[in-house]
Amino acid sequence: MKVSKAGAVAATIAVALTASGCAEDAKEPIAIGIKFDQPGIGFREQDGTFTGFDVDVATYVAKQLGYKANEIEFKQVFSSDRELLIQYNEVDFVAASYSISDKRKEKVDFAGPYFIAHQDLLVRADDASVTKAEDLNSKKLCSVTGSTSAEKVKALAPKASVMELEGYSECLVAVQDGSADAMTTDNSILAGYAAKKENTGKFKLIGLSLSNENYGIGVKKGNKELQKKINSALTKMVTDGSWEAAVKKNFGPANYKYEPAPMVTSGN
Repeated sequence: MKVSKAGAVAATIAVALTASGCAEDAKEPIAIGIKFDQPGIGFREQDGTFTGFDVDVATYVAKQLGYKANEIEFKQVFSSDRELLIQYNEVDFVAASYSISDKRKEKVDFAGPYFIAHQDLLVRADDASVTKAEDLNSKKLCSVTGSTSAEKVKALAPKASVMELEGYSECLVAVQDGSADAMTTDNSILAGYAAKKENTGKFKLIGLSLSNENYGIGVKKGNKELQKKINSALTKMVTDGSWEAAVKKNFGPANYKYEPAPMVTSGN
């Protein structure tokens, strides 16, 4: 009987340990907010996979945090709801062409920056009439509804006609068919569209710097531990060459003159 009891206890312990091990193996996926509609930045392909520079950065960071690619759950975010998704724990962090600003820092903390973008203009590749913002006087500029990018161009070209459409893809079509002469937003986003295989050779970036946009990774306000870990991951991504490789892979076909990797300063 004693041996039987001992055996039963040992079996119980073994089962408990096995169950514990299984629980550890089946950890919750990490939820990361990205854009689904920005080629070269964050894009959901037709087969359900995700591509873009922010996707590569997010995947690298997640790996440094201990998550494999199949343990990542990408969630779609829009510019208007990024803070809310972070605040309500819908995502662990957001990497979505998310410019660091004082106003946003009131609601979330940022790791990074990991990329510097500038507002620029995209025109048809064969259009030599636009080399600066002022050339858009008496021309048509396309911008996305609710964006402030068009205002900066209008300040330089007050006679420009502004066409507001729902998304950047619609603006791209407008430029291509001639109903608009240029579209404006961050050069990284413009380069992503120009670099798409079906767009190769059709468009060009002017190469302006109408603004400075420091992209950061948004985390919940006060989560200094996660902020620090992401900062370390971003620094490592630059030093081991993965950052440069990701930039060239996603923006290379657009002949995009990108800025060198910025110093990680958030949280310091």
